[in-house]
Amino acid sequence: MSLFGVFDIAGSSLSAHTVRLNTVASNIANAGVVSGSEQGVYRARYPVFATAFEAAKQQGVAGVRVEGITEARGAPRKEYMPSHPLADDQGYIFTPDVSVVSEMANMISASRSYQSSIEAMNTTKQLLLRTINIGR
Repeated sequence: MSLFGVFDIAGSSLSAHTVRLNTVASNIANAGVVSGSEQGVYRARYPVFATAFEAAKQQGVAGVRVEGITEARGAPRKEYMPSHPLADDQGYIFTPDVSVVSEMANMISASRSYQSSIEAMNTTKQLLLRTINIGR
């Protein structure tokens, strides 16, 4: 693999972590959304990553890709609030089982992974530039 393959790998990582950051932002934004039924409540979403291996393209360059986005299967929180306009017949409302603290930790992790990929690209760029300048 040449040094140029690093850009493909880091680029696929940037793309995957962008999806991860977007799903985390969606989970945080919908953490306090109220629903009148269990079926209508927001479910947290999480990306599923897979290794991308393209042997024919660049001599075995690997990367990462988003294989899909899954929804959490946990039961929503049920609160008794008969005065709420969205309360069901028994007076319950439903809120997502999304922990904002966990999502923030996930966001920090995704952000650091994103920054690491950018740093790998910058380091590779500097190595290539220094290699070009050796002959001068």
